[in-house]
Amino acid sequence: MEDITKLQGKNLEDLRYIAKVMGIKSITRYRKQELIEKIIAVGGNNPEAVQLEQTTAKRKPGRPKKSKDTDKKEDAQTTVEVKEEKVSTQDNKSVSEDKKEEASKEKVASEDSKEEPKEEKAVSGEKKETQNTTKRFGRAPEVRVPVRRGRKGAQQEKESNAQAEAVDSDSPAKTEHKKTEKVVPLPKARKKEDMKDDNSKEQLPENKMEDESDTIEKGTQEKPQDNDNQSTPGGQNNREHNKSDYNRDLSRLESDEPVSGILEVLPDGYGFLRGHNYLSGPRDIYVSPSQIRRFNLKTGDKIVGKGRIQKEGEKFQALLYVLSVNGDSPEVAQHRRPFDQLTPIFPEQRITLETGPKEMSTRLIDLIAPIGKGQRGLIVSPPKAGKTILLKKIANAITQKYDDIELIVLLIDERPEEVTDMQRSIKGDVIYSTFDELPEHHIKVAEMVLERGQRLVEQKKDVVILLDSITRLARAYNLTIPPTGRTLSGGLDPGALHKPKRFFGSARNIEFGGSLTIIATALIDTGSRMDDVIYEEFKGTGNMELHLDRKLSEKRIFPAIDINRSGTRREEMLLSQKEVDSIWAIRKAMSSMGTAEVTEMIINRLFQTKTNEEFINGINLAFLQKDKNNFDSIY
Repeated sequence: MEDITKLQGKNLEDLRYIAKVMGIKSITRYRKQELIEKIIAVGGNNPEAVQLEQTTAKRKPGRPKKSKDTDKKEDAQTTVEVKEEKVSTQDNKSVSEDKKEEASKEKVASEDSKEEPKEEKAVSGEKKETQNTTKRFGRAPEVRVPVRRGRKGAQQEKESNAQAEAVDSDSPAKTEHKKTEKVVPLPKARKKEDMKDDNSKEQLPENKMEDESDTIEKGTQEKPQDNDNQSTPGGQNNREHNKSDYNRDLSRLESDEPVSGILEVLPDGYGFLRGHNYLSGPRDIYVSPSQIRRFNLKTGDKIVGKGRIQKEGEKFQALLYVLSVNGDSPEVAQHRRPFDQLTPIFPEQRITLETGPKEMSTRLIDLIAPIGKGQRGLIVSPPKAGKTILLKKIANAITQKYDDIELIVLLIDERPEEVTDMQRSIKGDVIYSTFDELPEHHIKVAEMVLERGQRLVEQKKDVVILLDSITRLARAYNLTIPPTGRTLSGGLDPGALHKPKRFFGSARNIEFGGSLTIIATALIDTGSRMDDVIYEEFKGTGNMELHLDRKLSEKRIFPAIDINRSGTRREEMLLSQKEVDSIWAIRKAMSSMGTAEVTEMIINRLFQTKTNEEFINGINLAFLQKDKNNFDSIY
């Protein structure tokens, strides 16, 4: 009897759970009273039935007891509950417990108005009975506490709404008051949650756009969890703080002083900024291939930029970014035309070398063999004729009078003391390779100087290269090139002359701005047949020749210039008409005289005047007077 009273106090749901645990099949077919009798019948054969009852969920205080009248209504819901059980078995156990708890809460809310004081007594009686069962079996019944694990997703909420609507439609016996209590408050709560979800979904793309812009500015990827922080004022402060950190990192990477050098692009695509003498050294700066392609950089460009501090294990410092290329902005270098596509023309602008009244060498060169921008001049000299001193005076005159001209002095196979003397007496760049270096070293230096001059001409600048000497450069090429199988007199390979001719032929005046002037020396009367052959090959390539005479130097007449053999092609384009007439008159008058006499007489006349203009005016007056005297003597 005690068991019957306990089971009658149970809910139909609890009775079904007990029957299911006891192994009773088709529990949904039985009504409450039939289910109680079935449980008692099985419990008589199974002594553990009472122990299984203790595993049922503990009833909460205030939970109402269902009257017998509601049994019929519950039977109508059995078919719906079977469907719910099938759905719940497919889902996780945590989700099924949450659904049962909500369904029980809804039933409690619908029946709060029909509670009776007798039910409270029944609940208190059940508590006493559970205490008696603990005394009887020696352990407390297990209590199942439903645990809420996280918030329901949107799909789970939609399924629960559909199930609630199905329950309402299948139970027409329920009153309208119950329907309103069950259905009406839930959509309101759900609407609020849906509004929150929609707002969160609308905020997501905006935050993503902010993240993308931040990553572009900072160059780093951020976590999506920082989106909320970025939309707030605190997030803006974090963004500014991150930018300042990024700038600090760049300042740490940069070297304090700007780096510079002459670029040499290697066949692999990358390059180095060369420092001393345009050759490799331990302080070279690495230039990446991407920077070379971006700014259209070539071998010979002078680059100024910021360098990155060397890391551990790095041999060279790297170029971080470019500030200038050949003195101009990097954008100018991107749109320059190649040197080979520029149009060469005759020299039109004169380079005046006259600096003072006592500098006879430069004054005589201006009269006899004037030099223009883009001139290809050859100074033919025997040993000890003063060619090196003549080059030094030309270089000093150019640097003194023309600041816009880039001057490069290239010394190949020269004596070290002459290199030092040239470096100390000239303001321009002195690039050298002394006679104790290998021929490959001579060639490397010469090619770097040529590339340097061509890059400057591409940017419409005027360049003057003074080469001493082209004969020794040709000798170096003769030792390094693979033999062609043919040999000229003196042991010269014809293929060895191609590279020196390319160097000397690069001198030209460009049509729309820029010029490359090369004044090179050629050795003769050295006792070597090869030197004479080299001079003969270069004899017709230049458009200006200046011959030095050894007999004049032995007489200590300096400059030892052979006036009759020296001259410039198309000199009328460089000189005024008055100067051309006077120079031609001098040549006519002294054509019958010897070389030493002519040069010595002109030098003495130059000493009597302070400028070349005064000298030319005196020459014209003298010839006019002579012509007048001859006319008077005739008549």
